[in-house]
Amino acid sequence: MGGPVAEDTVGASVQVDREVPGLIVKFGAYPLHHGGVGAIRSLGRLGVPMYAITEDPYTPAAASRYLRRAFVWPTTGAEDPGQLVEGLLRIGRRIGRPAVLIPTDEEAAVLIAEHREELAGPFLCPSVDPGLPRRVASKQGLHELCEEHGHGLASPAAAFPRSYEEVVAFADTASFPVVAKNREAFLRRSRPAVGGTTRIATRAGLLALARAWGPDPGVILQEYLPREQAEDWIVHACFDRDANPLALFTGVKVRSWPPHAGMTAHAYVVDNPELADLAARFVKRIGFSGVADLDLRFDRRDGRYKLLDFNPRMGAQFRLFESAAGVDVVRALHLDLTGRPVPEGEQRAGRRYVVENIDLPALLAYRRGGYTTPHAPARASGTELAWFAGDDPLPFLTMLARFVRPGARHLCQLWRDRRRGTPK
Repeated sequence: MGGPVAEDTVGASVQVDREVPGLIVKFGAYPLHHGGVGAIRSLGRLGVPMYAITEDPYTPAAASRYLRRAFVWPTTGAEDPGQLVEGLLRIGRRIGRPAVLIPTDEEAAVLIAEHREELAGPFLCPSVDPGLPRRVASKQGLHELCEEHGHGLASPAAAFPRSYEEVVAFADTASFPVVAKNREAFLRRSRPAVGGTTRIATRAGLLALARAWGPDPGVILQEYLPREQAEDWIVHACFDRDANPLALFTGVKVRSWPPHAGMTAHAYVVDNPELADLAARFVKRIGFSGVADLDLRFDRRDGRYKLLDFNPRMGAQFRLFESAAGVDVVRALHLDLTGRPVPEGEQRAGRRYVVENIDLPALLAYRRGGYTTPHAPARASGTELAWFAGDDPLPFLTMLARFVRPGARHLCQLWRDRRRGTPK
């Protein structure tokens, strides 16, 4: 495919094909998604025509100057897969030329992998084993993959109860606190057992929750890794069809919201060759291709990295990472799927990423808890804001308009619930 060379934001030449658009694919109602805005800007600044699926016409993504068109399509993520595939094909016909699919959630990533042959005409997507994204997005599937292929990359000790009685048996021998998560990614919106990562302090608290989980709890019960003895690391990467890394980055999560268990609010790029090697070898063994976002916790008690999440899609904070050649994981994906070489280059260490609307409450919460993050540099070499950009201000203003009143109420309620010990 032909196309001119475009200059990226740090001055290096990145040979993108401007004849191949990108489509941001999201299922479910989460209009304030800074990752989608970041992907639109990242490729849009290189001249790639960008399209996006949005809940309504007034999302921050729809307001970006780099978006050619928003396809308004409200979904829950729990629709029949055939219905979602047909909707994507309709959008493909309206775009009128092959486009690179860029999923922003597990539902989209799994659907695209499992229906790649049906989508292959109007869309470009990685040649991944159709069942692998679903497996890595599953907490149980990821745990099993770590046990089979980890070889240095561990998974926290876990149990997968299939009845209330098995929860009771677990509670009788477990060391508390423990963590509960939904076992499968798709349960998050259709019939979630818990609202997210939920720390449970006592046996009585676990059994009280379990009574509402039904005959099949649908949860993973996992050992709690105390933050005083741990470090939160992230890996973002893009892999080719042979599971070789085209771009691979490491960093530390400084703050998240809700505290210690939610999305990244503040992070730094930090070189970690050991972790990069562990992640690359694990992905090679399982044969994954495409973009991945990994969350890990380094447990200082045993000196091991423990893989908490493997998201088979771009992470919301992916713009934290960029190489000296101007490549991030979304650019690497577009280059690879359009047959272009991905320029090599070291990651730009010391860069900082801040999500403006959630970092302030996260900062207050972390200061109250007295927690500091090891390895975070004293001074950033540069800061990437999730929402504000001088060349594209409308997404930031749209975020403010949608966030300030309902968002502030939601953040306050989350914080009050957390202080009272209410499960999320």
